[in-house]
Amino acid sequence: MNIPVHAVAGLIFGIGLIVSGMANPAKVKNFLDIAGTWDPSLAFVMGAAVLVTFLGYRVAFRQGVPLLAERFNLPTKSDIDRRLLIGAGLFGIGWGLGGYCPGPALAALPLLAQGTLVFVPAMLVGLAVARRAAR
Repeated sequence: MNIPVHAVAGLIFGIGLIVSGMANPAKVKNFLDIAGTWDPSLAFVMGAAVLVTFLGYRVAFRQGVPLLAERFNLPTKSDIDRRLLIGAGLFGIGWGLGGYCPGPALAALPLLAQGTLVFVPAMLVGLAVARRAAR
């Protein structure tokens, strides 16, 4: 039963990424270009996402247990280490250069945009290299 629920949630999320413009690398690059053709619209997308997430967590935690699991699986690690800083830096550099982050890139993949067809395989190779390096 969880797989169909996850598929529907992923589809809704992906559609939201496309509709909001997060899957459009030109829009993302314009958001990051504060000294040039800055487009603040993605700040509203982020603000709305933070608000929905905040309210969703409040409602979910008030229930005591999740609907489709036995317990909440929350992160236990809270320290800021070298690995986190390097990963976040590489993520930001890649997002700024490519205009994609992993979620929107996967959502835009069916659109067959040329940049996505380059970014997604490069992302998968980077994930494999990082996983191997971590071992």
